[in-house]
Amino acid sequence: MPQDALSIQNVSHDFGRFQALKDVSLTVPRGGFTALLGVNGAGKTTLFSLITRLYDNRSGRIEVAGHDLRRQPGAALARLGVVFQSRALDADLTVAQNLEYHAALHGIPRREARARSLEVLAQVDLSDRLHTRVSALSGGQSRRAEIARALIHRPEILLLDEPTVGLDVKSRTEVVALTRELTRGGVSALWATHILDEIRPQDGLVILHKGQVLACGNAGAIGGEDLTATFLRLTGEAA
Repeated sequence: MPQDALSIQNVSHDFGRFQALKDVSLTVPRGGFTALLGVNGAGKTTLFSLITRLYDNRSGRIEVAGHDLRRQPGAALARLGVVFQSRALDADLTVAQNLEYHAALHGIPRREARARSLEVLAQVDLSDRLHTRVSALSGGQSRRAEIARALIHRPEILLLDEPTVGLDVKSRTEVVALTRELTRGGVSALWATHILDEIRPQDGLVILHKGQVLACGNAGAIGGEDLTATFLRLTGEAA
């Protein structure tokens, strides 16, 4: 069994003359919470688009749970659960209907999908919202429902692209805490953010700036006593 849930080695990507990513390498260990920190425009969303094959990685290598993304795309993508920055749930449907629809996309039979829906909603503390329309959920509840959707096919790693954007402080704290709890249950997480307060010293940390990795390792070791000061020193920008 491969040690890493996600391995990215020497990946670059450009849009014409614009170099969006430059020789990016990072790993997410199994059961680990790794923060991908960078200001808007750092390349976080481009990297996620490569991992999910919205874009083709023309250079370097991406492996998901040991499966090469270019050679074994089906096997690799089946092990990914994704929470995009933009909302992916249908607001006019209930939470259950959204989950069952997403399960069907993964070939999960309807009866099993219903059982899994109950399972993942319990994981995100939304069991009482099974038959609630998404439009009636609060911002924090909607985000937790998105995480439940990403978990329905039992992935090995979650990709979360700025998942707390637009949430109040309480909801933001709850979503971060929920994701950490999920990693303690065995799923891995790559958490893209520009918010330094969402990072803890024990986390894995990758600082991405203008498409390049400036630091990669343990957050406490990288940031020392003051992660904000370290980030400013490395990037010259405020997060």
